[in-house]
Amino acid sequence: MVLRQGAIRTVFVGVYERQLDERGRVALPTSFRSTIGEQCYLTYGDDGCVRIMSADVFHAEAQEMIDRVKLGEVSRAKQRVFASSVVVAGIDKQGRILLDPRLRAHAAIEPQAPVTVLGALDRVEIWEPKRYEQQEVIGLNEMNEMNEVNQ
Repeated sequence: MVLRQGAIRTVFVGVYERQLDERGRVALPTSFRSTIGEQCYLTYGDDGCVRIMSADVFHAEAQEMIDRVKLGEVSRAKQRVFASSVVVAGIDKQGRILLDPRLRAHAAIEPQAPVTVLGALDRVEIWEPKRYEQQEVIGLNEMNEMNEVNQ
C-alpha cells in the first residue's frame, strides 16, 4: 500500500512475499510501481537488504551525502561505497526489476528464491525472508519496550 501525504511525500507500507525468477528479477507490488516511476535506484540497504528508492528520494539522499562529506561529517570512503553500489533499474511491463548480483550477494538472495518486499516509509526494501524475520523480531521487541515505558 502507498499513502500520499501532500504533493511531495510518498510513503511505502506493507509486506509482500515474492519469488525471484531465474534471471534475478522480482515483481514489485502494483501499488509501489506507479509511485516509484519507470526508473528506480537500488543500493545496499541497512542490515543486509536491497534498498529501492524513487529518483526524487535518491537525488535528495545523494545531495545530503555530498553536503555531509563537505562538512566532514561523512567520509569520502563511505560516499564512494554508496555511489558505487547504486544500480539504476528500469521496471519492465510485468512490473519486475532486475537485482544486480552484487546487491543479491549483499542481501543473501539467490535466483529463484523467495524474497520479502516491504514498504519502509520512504523506500522499498527487499529481504531474504529469514533475515527479515530477524529484523521484525528486533523491531517488535523495541516497540514492546517502548509501550511498557509509556504505560
